[in-house]
Amino acid sequence: MGPEGNPIVRVRNLSKSYRRGEQVIPVLSDIDLDINEGEFIALMGPSGSGKSTLLNLLAGIDKADGGSIEIGGVDITNLTETELALWRAAHVGFIFQFYNLIPVLTAFENVELPLLLKDLSKKERRVHVELVMDLVGLSDRLDHYPGQLSGGQQQRVAIARALVTDPTILVADEPTGDLDKVSAEEVLGLMARLNEEFKKVIIMVTHDPRAAEKAHVIRHLEKGYLNDRA
Repeated sequence: MGPEGNPIVRVRNLSKSYRRGEQVIPVLSDIDLDINEGEFIALMGPSGSGKSTLLNLLAGIDKADGGSIEIGGVDITNLTETELALWRAAHVGFIFQFYNLIPVLTAFENVELPLLLKDLSKKERRVHVELVMDLVGLSDRLDHYPGQLSGGQQQRVAIARALVTDPTILVADEPTGDLDKVSAEEVLGLMARLNEEFKKVIIMVTHDPRAAEKAHVIRHLEKGYLNDRA
């Protein structure tokens, strides 16, 4: 819990629909969710259950139709697009299924990208990048391009990029979905370490029960409704 006993993430009555022509398709209905400081939560559920939509709302990528999302005391549903972009850059680290690395940039340059929005010198940026690349075990791969790295290494670069701004929350959408079993275990072990040693709040969408086992809390989405731990 936070210093006043408040959760770091507090979601109330959250709803989201999409329009397809005249049709309104509800995706999330009346979602309540609390995530405490230092918590690792897995969101599970069948395809189309709204897992990625909920993750995108929590990360400030998408806008809710109703309800509130409070993260670190800020209700992000009340922010303008510009305010939301600034908030996202400062407070959210993204880990995607397909890494989303830029192929023409080295591992170092990919990890450095989020820091270019900050008021840091080139030397300060290098210190930050080297620190997180060491943390993910890739200090010897700084000058390698994504195409020269394995899938597991690319995902670890992506995790370093997510960490480099020291965000409030890490959001991971199927982070092991494109990896072989050994690489998946390495990536999950790294995420568990980030949570245990550095108290990083991690919100992970996954289909994989083995991945979900790393989390403290497992919540299931079913047809847009959030159920308690199975």
